[in-house]
Amino acid sequence: MFDFLSFTFFQNALVAGILASIACGIIGTYVIIRRMVAISGGISHAAFGGIGIGYYLGIEPLLGALVFTTGAAITMGELEQKAHQHMDTLIGAVWATGMALGILFIYLSPGFAPDLFGYLFGNILLIPRSELLILASLVVVIVITVGLLFYDLLAITFDEEYATVTNLPVTTLTRILLVLIALTVVMLIQVVGIILVIALLTLPAAISREFSGDVKTMMICAAALGMAFTTTGIFLSAALNVPSGATIILVSAGVYAGVLVLKRFHKNRSRA
Repeated sequence: MFDFLSFTFFQNALVAGILASIACGIIGTYVIIRRMVAISGGISHAAFGGIGIGYYLGIEPLLGALVFTTGAAITMGELEQKAHQHMDTLIGAVWATGMALGILFIYLSPGFAPDLFGYLFGNILLIPRSELLILASLVVVIVITVGLLFYDLLAITFDEEYATVTNLPVTTLTRILLVLIALTVVMLIQVVGIILVIALLTLPAAISREFSGDVKTMMICAAALGMAFTTTGIFLSAALNVPSGATIILVSAGVYAGVLVLKRFHKNRSRA
């Protein structure tokens, strides 16, 4: 199995998994604490619209996804704050509109979209070295932004009303958090695909929450778990010749289920 390490594509996949895990550990923690899983799902499926527009315009589909998801995230925040729309309604609208636009523009695009399956379900084994630089740049942006605004983002995550009373720019901070989620989603498209993004974004953070209540510790543990899940999934997918994105998610879900079972067993044993 370790013979795969001699191949460049496999090395690229491992590096991409590590980079994606860092972003998931940081942003996924905010998503879990603030209960923004549904919002993340809406943003991730909206990315399909950007991919379709990218194909139609003849530009890099991931660039189209980056611009579209960022715009969708900001629009959702604006409509919730200023138009007083319920977030669940906005999520459904953005989710459906993004998928519909993606289907429409891909249909209108000349020729055939050969990488469409990879964007939907991910194929980390096909990530070229040039895209690793893009992923690394996005991670740097996420790490620096969170590092500078850590306590402010923490305030709006735990108690938005208190943050408002203390004169924090809640609206601006919420937009920034939504944009960071959008950036992370775009990173994960190449790893596990649009359909499976939510799982990798949330499962490592959900597991780490079971063992720690400290946000920084949660982020570190979630990033480490993400690295373990992606690395294990990549090795298994290569060895078994099965889809990498699905394998990574199944490994993550299996560990999460195991943690819940062990926690329940320990709780029952303590009562006894």
